[in-house]
Amino acid sequence: MAEFQQGRQGFKEYADDHEKETIELLKTLARIPAPSNHEEKRAAFCCNWLEEAGAEGVYIDEALNVIYPVNVRDGQDFDVYMAHLDVVFPDMGELPLEEKDGRIYCPGVGDDTACVVCLLMAAKYIAALIKSGSCDAFAGNHDAGLMLVWNTGEEGLGNLKGTKEIIRKYGGRIRNFCTFDSQMDNIVTGAVGSIRYEVEIHTEGGHSYSKFGNDNAIEKMAELITRLYRISLPAVGKTTYNVGEISGGTSINTIAQSARMLYEYRSDRKENLDYMTEQFQSILAECRESGLDITCKEIGNRPCGGEDDSQKNKELIKRAVKAVENAAGIIPAENSGSTDCNIPLSLGIPAVCVGCYEGAGAHTREEFVEISSVKTGVRIVLEMILL
Repeated sequence: MAEFQQGRQGFKEYADDHEKETIELLKTLARIPAPSNHEEKRAAFCCNWLEEAGAEGVYIDEALNVIYPVNVRDGQDFDVYMAHLDVVFPDMGELPLEEKDGRIYCPGVGDDTACVVCLLMAAKYIAALIKSGSCDAFAGNHDAGLMLVWNTGEEGLGNLKGTKEIIRKYGGRIRNFCTFDSQMDNIVTGAVGSIRYEVEIHTEGGHSYSKFGNDNAIEKMAELITRLYRISLPAVGKTTYNVGEISGGTSINTIAQSARMLYEYRSDRKENLDYMTEQFQSILAECRESGLDITCKEIGNRPCGGEDDSQKNKELIKRAVKAVENAAGIIPAENSGSTDCNIPLSLGIPAVCVGCYEGAGAHTREEFVEISSVKTGVRIVLEMILL
């Protein structure tokens, strides 16, 4: 184990010496299914792995977050570093993995499994650091303490469940918040908010021949979608909308009695989200006034972060840029996005999202990670936490 006093060189030696272990851990973890709200298997694996790696005090909370508190004392502030366990894919069986041409292919292998692994390896380093007797030097640089979290519910309809639980319990004590997510050439410094709905339409329906002329729920849903796609978007900031899923009907010769869709809109500005809500609700009200039986349920809400120009937030972003530059030799682009940072940013807590790997195909079943980049990701995490 490289001594803490060696700093950046020690991180490099650790990442190089443990490269094989890191890659094997990535291949093992990537196969374990973890759709949002069903992260139990990955949470259990990570908790056991951390305990075997020497991390003390590791536990799983009510939201299935795996938590490793380091130097966290009652009443004192601390920094949070996390990576999310869940992937967008619904598979409940082992995920298919293939290694070829210097790459690991697997659904979810990059987003966010590679970052999860980098944080696990950093936790092992920290645990060994404390055990080796370098705890005084460590504590001196982290008087506020650390909380390392492998969280749940970042993807899809997970609705940021894991982060919300951390903020609910400890929000007033969190000094800085960093989540490791996505590729290392990009950091997220602003929060894109979103509101998501499940919309259903019901009609009388009937036989396609004998009851021809009765309202068809699918046709009515198509009309609604057309109207939603004609909403004029705000000129300032970026605002988007999407119908991501539709279903309904019974058979080819049945006038559909019901249809269902999932709809969302996003924006990097709160006033634009408010505008989209007004437009959406106005269209629904007009449909109801025309006699249409339509129901709507909000199923997701991620807040915008607003503009945070505080000195503390600027310092955290600067530290993130330097961590990537020092470890990977590149200066990451700064963008807005929808991440676990949405919650702390909306509450004025300094927050940033930092990437840990190189690859492509996120949110597709052809996703891959460049094997050579993962040890660099470990160094990025260590730089971010320990320097």
